[in-house]
Amino acid sequence: MGWRRVDSKRFPSPDDLLILLTVARLGRFNAVAEALGTTHTTISRRILALDKQLGGRTLERSPHGWELTELGSQAVNAAEAIESTLGSLTNSMTQDGDKLSGLVRISTVDGFGAEFVTPALVRLQQQNPKLHVEMFSATRKVSQNRSGVDLEVVVGPANVTNAQAIFLTNYFLRLYASAEYIAAEGAPATLDDVKHHGFVSYVESALQVNELGHGSSQLPIPKVSLQATSIFAQVEAVRAHAGIGLLPNFIVHGKPDLVPVLRDDFQRQLPIWAVARPESLRSVLVRAVIEAIQQEVADRQAVLTA
Repeated sequence: MGWRRVDSKRFPSPDDLLILLTVARLGRFNAVAEALGTTHTTISRRILALDKQLGGRTLERSPHGWELTELGSQAVNAAEAIESTLGSLTNSMTQDGDKLSGLVRISTVDGFGAEFVTPALVRLQQQNPKLHVEMFSATRKVSQNRSGVDLEVVVGPANVTNAQAIFLTNYFLRLYASAEYIAAEGAPATLDDVKHHGFVSYVESALQVNELGHGSSQLPIPKVSLQATSIFAQVEAVRAHAGIGLLPNFIVHGKPDLVPVLRDDFQRQLPIWAVARPESLRSVLVRAVIEAIQQEVADRQAVLTA
């Protein structure tokens, strides 16, 4: 039986699919061009060529960069399969005994990512010098797309389809202020008294996880607010005596200049989850990362329950 020639023009270019995958991860052509060592024009041309091959648009512009269309999401799924296959081949070629090698990409909420995910990954990388990590900080709901990352660490409800949510821990949102602010302005005696103070929290209009914001707290409207998308900016604002802040307890731990406010009257408990697709969970790298985060949480549970 002889070989039959396959018409490669029937299939989209694997290189172009991988370029689309990078666009899905980085959002902007300039960032993709820099990451791949090429030009914005080349990236645009390759995406147009891919659209022509697939018979439709894979990307649409949004205020935050390029977003995938439904066709683009399907194409990225194919690109991730290509990347996974190539990664498996590379890993089998470069495996060093029982050491992990290869690249793992993680999206994580900002504060927990810095306080728990980062030290877990650093320890894992020190044990496995050929392990490469890309970590994206984003305080948002779990993505129903889940394109571009191997693992998501999210806060709040984990309503997912075609994925597995693994419970990591609970933590508390509480009210805190600087000791100097309380000395100068006085501590509120009741929750209603909070309206007489400055208040520090997330930017409500940009917040995807409603449970993190003041708007869903049932606290009164403050006389003045300072809102920031970064939890670390919020902490520094509270430390600079801007007012009372709605902050995670593990962020405040170890900062004696911040004191609890109305601790017996207000707190909110929220869960943190690791979310991954079934095919990602088959990866030894992803499983190792989850185990490392779980170990970090177990070792420092006192910080999360304080």
